[in-house]
Amino acid sequence: MKRVGNLFDRIVEPENLRLAFWKASKGKRHRRAQREFAANLEYEIARMHNGLLSGDYEVGNYTMFKIYEPKERCICAASFSERVLHHAFMNVCDVWFERWLIYDTYACRKGKGQFKALERAKTFAYSNAWFLKADVRKFFDSISHKILKQILDSKIKDEKVIFWFNKIIDTYELDADKGLPIGNLTSQFFANLYLEPLDRFVKEKLRCKCYVRYMDDFLLFARTKDELLEARKKIKSFVEKDLMLELKGEPKINRMSLGVPFLGMKVFGNRILLSKQSIKRFLNKINHLEHLLKNDLIDYDEYQQRVTALTAFVEQADSLVWRQKVLN
Repeated sequence: MKRVGNLFDRIVEPENLRLAFWKASKGKRHRRAQREFAANLEYEIARMHNGLLSGDYEVGNYTMFKIYEPKERCICAASFSERVLHHAFMNVCDVWFERWLIYDTYACRKGKGQFKALERAKTFAYSNAWFLKADVRKFFDSISHKILKQILDSKIKDEKVIFWFNKIIDTYELDADKGLPIGNLTSQFFANLYLEPLDRFVKEKLRCKCYVRYMDDFLLFARTKDELLEARKKIKSFVEKDLMLELKGEPKINRMSLGVPFLGMKVFGNRILLSKQSIKRFLNKINHLEHLLKNDLIDYDEYQQRVTALTAFVEQADSLVWRQKVLN
């Protein structure tokens, strides 16, 4: 595919910046920074427009905090104005990132998502006897700035877009020349694209048709164990040498009859079940919400909204009877 150009002029158009403001405002309208930006909208839009053209608009103002579900992670919340800037770039570039990715990668993509990844895995599980499961150790923290910039440069010829993408990448560094901030809109796109060479390697070099990736979690399916043993060796070498990443332990190869642990579920060829960890997590969260409601710390409307959000996840599994029992 040819390198894409003529993007920057569309990115800095005031109308695109207003659209970016609207997208960044979703769920943030009660925040002070959003209200201040909105109160001076035309001034802020003009300031961003001019700052992007001159190259001196400030980026990298992060607020750091930790979350512990399902595991400890450091989240970097960008300032509201920077969130607008990220949306402005992705409003225009999203369609190209989408074209660069293969069909069977499912994270952070319109029309994809967890449910479709699980269903795709279920389809492959039905017709294969063995699976390989792998994920990347500390993926976001380990992404090489140098390799990411090379990947972007190989696909984008608009120098101003490359300038700004490089500038955004350089705002965060965990180790020398490594790391993307979890929480940035652009980080989701960059991280997904970073593993696009792995997708191509598996599909085109290894000729594995039964492959599913959700961010850095990926599965291969095959009819024989030997096929996966050979693939595991080559994938590990590719990930380490070409992407400068490390897999989390030895990728697991097992019989399909035991079920594939994937995205909090256990996937079989004819059904998808909740994993034990997901069941425990769901029950803990439901009990916590019950406690908040009984002690008047949340009202019934908020309780219902949060229970509905929790239930949406477990509904992806074949868990109707269990859900009814728990919720009743």
